Amino acid sequence: MQDVLQKLFRYMTDPDFRTSVNITHGFYKNMSDERFLRMLYKRQTGRQLDIERPKTFNEKIQWLKLHDHNPKYHVMADKIASKEYVASIIGEKHIIKTLGVWDHFDDIDFKGLPDRFVLKCNHNSGALFIVKDIRSFDAASARNLVEDSLRHDYYEFYREWAYKDIERKVFAEEYIDAGENGLTDYKFFCFDGIPRFINVSRFEHTDDEEISFFTLDWKLAPFQRTDHKLLSITPERPRKLDEMIEIASALSKGVPFLRVDLYEVGDTVYFGELTFYPTGGFASYGPEPWNERLGSWISLPS
Repeated sequence: MQDVLQKLFRYMTDPDFRTSVNITHGFYKNMSDERFLRMLYKRQTGRQLDIERPKTFNEKIQWLKLHDHNPKYHVMADKIASKEYVASIIGEKHIIKTLGVWDHFDDIDFKGLPDRFVLKCNHNSGALFIVKDIRSFDAASARNLVEDSLRHDYYEFYREWAYKDIERKVFAEEYIDAGENGLTDYKFFCFDGIPRFINVSRFEHTDDEEISFFTLDWKLAPFQRTDHKLLSITPERPRKLDEMIEIASALSKGVPFLRVDLYEVGDTVYFGELTFYPTGGFASYGPEPWNERLGSWISLPS
């Protein structure tokens, strides 16, 4: 009962929490994408969204959601279908092996899986459940996370068009052992085939997440995310950085903006995912002129 009262109090007093709950329960389902994004942009940034004359990076990301509807984006955003698409461009050796695909958690054949693997859903963003040892696998927690994810249309949260109507699946992926520190995700910000900056983070998806941007010659970029702490430890330059730049360029050609996520493990560069709308187009970049300068590199289709 106390937990219910705490949630109710938060719903009444925290606008961001209230918006999140309303989205999850479909309260805005019948609201047009443009009206919804104008409302959410104001809530998230404190500013009015100029969709007619977008200049900043975040404004142009919202414009792309509304107007850049290339059908191949659905394939590129689908975490399963994108593997075949990416392999056709850069080769199979860069693709992490898929171990199985299912409609629901209870369909998963765990006896046919190795001791270590990663469970993901194909219609949203990021790894869902990392299993490092099947003997200590918390199946109940994993089931709750997977089924909750499968219930929700990821498109509805931020109206990210590329995710719309993706047939929802859960899949198991090969576990890539990168040592004690785990995988480092190199997220290349690409503008129509031109990678310009690399987003590197630690403690991702936690309250302690640290984010820094680097230039292609591995120097700290002149702008950063102002809503996160910078990396407390500067990572070494990836040995395969030049190869990663070539891959990011090849995968992002013909797309006004695309974030290409890659991993370096030993002598191999692995593909992670393709993201059209990082942080839904609501992240905070600074110093202030950089939000507009980043936006200047996005050439909007006519």
